[in-house]
Amino acid sequence: MTIAARHIDITAEEITCRNGMPALLAYPSAGGRFASIVLMHERYGLVKHTRDQAMRCAHDGYAVLAPDFFFRHPDQQVLNAGDSRYDMSDPESVELIEMGVAALKQHKAADPEKVAVCGYCQTGRHPLVYAAEHPIAAAVVWYGAASRREWEVTKLQPKPLDAIIAALSCPVFAAFGETDHIISLDEVRRFRAALEAHKKTYDIRVYKDAPHGWLNDTMPGRYRKAQAEAGWAAQQRFLADVFSPSYDASTICWRFECEMSPSYDFSKNVRLE
Repeated sequence: MTIAARHIDITAEEITCRNGMPALLAYPSAGGRFASIVLMHERYGLVKHTRDQAMRCAHDGYAVLAPDFFFRHPDQQVLNAGDSRYDMSDPESVELIEMGVAALKQHKAADPEKVAVCGYCQTGRHPLVYAAEHPIAAAVVWYGAASRREWEVTKLQPKPLDAIIAALSCPVFAAFGETDHIISLDEVRRFRAALEAHKKTYDIRVYKDAPHGWLNDTMPGRYRKAQAEAGWAAQQRFLADVFSPSYDASTICWRFECEMSPSYDFSKNVRLE
């Protein structure tokens, strides 16, 4: 299927990874090799929002694979509706991302030397987990990987998050919302401090009046257009820089930008749909 997408044509294919995991593959139709992105999804599985994000990334000039990481859930309809969840462990996430990366690298449109992994909400920590074990160009986190529970060692999270951050070999982009009811600004600062303590390059943005899930335009109660457009643009500038032939990986760079209300009170943040 070829889709006229704003300025360029993109091609979209439904593929199956070697382990049986279904995925959407999207890339520019013009030919050539493109920097590549494995796009993870929120807790709802591979739904319209993630598919739209994959198409958008392809329009921006990337080869993008959006796998259904929760394909093992027995009732996809219930999962997609948000009435159930799939608790993916860190080791399972590494296994599944590796399958996605392998499938992407095999495609003629993907540059195997330029791969980033992006995670959202529940999967926000998993690009970091993967990058701590496998060399990639960048890890991208949207409103995940920083809440209190992310720092706990559990059966699903057998390694401390601080140890995962210490093992990173790539730069990190992270976007958070001021009015997120799950991740407080104190926890964002803790995440930032861990990156700095281990001398990791990062670009962290906090957007004012943005609740949890504010990039998702299929959920009107959460979506914040201005913040979503600003966050997306910041992410794409970060990726363009990282994928540039002139990128200097030997220089550590810390960028932190936060806009917040002077009356910020995390206890007043609520879940929105």
